[in-house]
Amino acid sequence: MNISNAQQAVDQWIKTHGVRYFNELTNMAQLTEEVGEVARIIARRYGEQSEKESDKDKDLGEELADVLFVVLCLANQTGVDLQAAFDRKLEIKTQRDHDRHRDNPKLK
Repeated sequence: MNISNAQQAVDQWIKTHGVRYFNELTNMAQLTEEVGEVARIIARRYGEQSEKESDKDKDLGEELADVLFVVLCLANQTGVDLQAAFDRKLEIKTQRDHDRHRDNPKLK
């Protein structure tokens, strides 16, 4: 599934199972909450914090999917073609950073 299809799938889900999109500010708060859940897993599982017993069953993929779902909602309700925006961003990063990371001695 490409990003455009994912945006359509989320829109269809909202129309079928949801009442309507939450407003943009609510979705922004929701996105912040979901990113926080991802950060908690990463900090405890891959960082230096010890993982709490209650966090050990948390699924990182599921939490990342929650982030993606809300991002797709925000794109839909603000009229952003996320596929086009992502394609443009990848091209910009490719041109701008072509040698930047390769020449970074910190990454050797």
